Amino acid sequence: MSQKEMIERAKEHLGKLLEQQFERIERMKQTKDFIKYDTLRPIVIGIVGGDGIGPYITAEAQKILEFLLKDEVKEGKVTFRVIEGLTIENRAKHGKAIPDDILEELKKCHVILKGPTTTPRAGDPWPNIESANVAMRKELDLFANVRPVKVPELGIDWVFFRENTEGAYALGSNGINVNEDLALDFTVTTHEGSYRIIKAAFDYASRNKINKVTVVTKANVVKTTDGKFLEVARQVAEEYPEVEWDDWYIDIMTAKLVDEKRRTQFRVMVLPNLYGDILTDEAAEFQGGVGTAGSANIGKRYAMFEAIHGSAPRMVEEGRAQYADPSSIIRAAAMLLDHIGYQEKARRLQMALDICGQFEKKIAITGRSTGATSAEYAEYIMNTLSDPGLEEKWNKYIKAKMPVEKE
Repeated sequence: MSQKEMIERAKEHLGKLLEQQFERIERMKQTKDFIKYDTLRPIVIGIVGGDGIGPYITAEAQKILEFLLKDEVKEGKVTFRVIEGLTIENRAKHGKAIPDDILEELKKCHVILKGPTTTPRAGDPWPNIESANVAMRKELDLFANVRPVKVPELGIDWVFFRENTEGAYALGSNGINVNEDLALDFTVTTHEGSYRIIKAAFDYASRNKINKVTVVTKANVVKTTDGKFLEVARQVAEEYPEVEWDDWYIDIMTAKLVDEKRRTQFRVMVLPNLYGDILTDEAAEFQGGVGTAGSANIGKRYAMFEAIHGSAPRMVEEGRAQYADPSSIIRAAAMLLDHIGYQEKARRLQMALDICGQFEKKIAITGRSTGATSAEYAEYIMNTLSDPGLEEKWNKYIKAKMPVEKE
């Protein structure tokens, strides 16, 4: 193939991608309002086990949700729908990130609690299919990935708003090998996509009386796409004069999260897709690692809540899956409860998680037979939830953990 032919083929490929993006922009513009959960009866909670350790930890989170919502289930306010088949084996069989029948089942739910799923990589025995997470975010238009990280003793209280449907991941499986010397990938930023995630971050800050939003880009180098994201942030900020804002570049931001003097000044952060993925994993380490942090993926019609770690196939291969730490997906379950209107139940679950995982630690998860099983840890959490002195106990631990003001 001549160089001219290769260029024409690449132009045709890019043209098709542009057509798809214009169609996506129109769909975004058509969806105006967020779903109102208080008008739904019942609220359908989908449970998706996923791969590897996913079914083990998700089952424990489901037990806790059913424990907390037992009255609502009896009254017909809430129902659970277990969805099988979002496994790497089934996805590989159909050659799709999400098989059509599974996608239809997901769309029958209002919110979804999802275990980790395996994304094939070079050397794996699976075909090169798209990440199920990325596909779900696109199919259900889950544009806001919200990840809180809170460590009272370090003065850390962060909430990250990661854009979920654009950036480097949106077209991550649609790059082109022009020839053996040249490969191109693409990143995409739209005004509509940037506006809604940045507005969600400012809305959250304003609603919760948090007077600080930080916008993270690399707009000094990635001038077109990151530049657009930052420009939209300036426009949104004008709608919220009561909220202070600043912007940082992603490289220095990763350093400032470990800067003891600076990091406590950050509260709400909003970032494009790839930067958000990297920074939230770093942030989770302060809380005890990615195994301890939950994640919300929110759209106007659907919402999905998940652990932020992977499927850990090695644990399954070594017969250790029953010892996997369910904390991350249980924190995600707490975020789910908050999202659908059960804020008090969510608050109590977060307190129980703090007591069990950070304060009391009567039993510990080690990932091996030296520690508790997922089921034993979930039982510990439910017993803690049943303690009438839960809030008093939590307040006592928090007060003891808070940093001492230096004169």
